[in-house]
Amino acid sequence: MLKPLGNRILIEPLKAEEVTKAGIILPDSAKEERSEGKVVAIGSGLVEGKEYKFSVKVGDKVLYGKYAGEEVKIDDKDYKVVKEEEILGIL
Repeated sequence: MLKPLGNRILIEPLKAEEVTKAGIILPDSAKEERSEGKVVAIGSGLVEGKEYKFSVKVGDKVLYGKYAGEEVKIDDKDYKVVKEEEILGIL
């Protein structure tokens, strides 16, 4: 598993919804990537030699910016590596 550095956080994005609330099945081309995910790892907590205190913890479900972070693929699973400032809130 990837161990993020500094104030970075590894997030496993949640899957796009396949069925709308009204029961309409969405084709792959209409699915929109969700900006929600689960925190799977947090960084070392050291930024420029100072200790950094995280507001999130492993297991938290978070909302992040649509264009936040970098996408990475580990063992055929997609993840996002974001800085904590790019997380909008805990759900």
